[in-house]
Amino acid sequence: MTLLDAQPFDAARARRRKIVAGVVVVAVIAVAALLWFYRNWPEERVIDHFFAALEHQDYDSAYAIYFNDPTWRQHPQKYAQYPFADFYRDWGPGGEWGLIKSFRIYGSANTKGFGGGVIVEVVVNNRAEHARMFVTRSDKTVTVYPY
Repeated sequence: MTLLDAQPFDAARARRRKIVAGVVVVAVIAVAALLWFYRNWPEERVIDHFFAALEHQDYDSAYAIYFNDPTWRQHPQKYAQYPFADFYRDWGPGGEWGLIKSFRIYGSANTKGFGGGVIVEVVVNNRAEHARMFVTRSDKTVTVYPY
């Protein structure tokens, strides 16, 4: 085939190629945007489960979520630095937040210098002051954000 024997230009085929390329670009941008907006979703979900357990006054489950260890009762000595009695004193009815009746996740932010985790801000009992919780990305353990 030589240049003079080339196929005639097919406008419909060119239009289809443009449409397919445009759809692919839009889909890639949409997926990237969704990944960006929901990048902290796993950590927010951990905090959601934690506060839901507190709301239902299931402090054993909340403690298990706090340390990401559902079998914590089999080896409580592993958590001697923050035993269940201290956890109940901090998060139970007499704790800083009182009896938790409602909560909602306000937002989250990544941290770079503080151990590689996510700070999740939670509105508890519609108070003006928000609870700031820190979730470690690697093992999904929870703690109160110290700053």
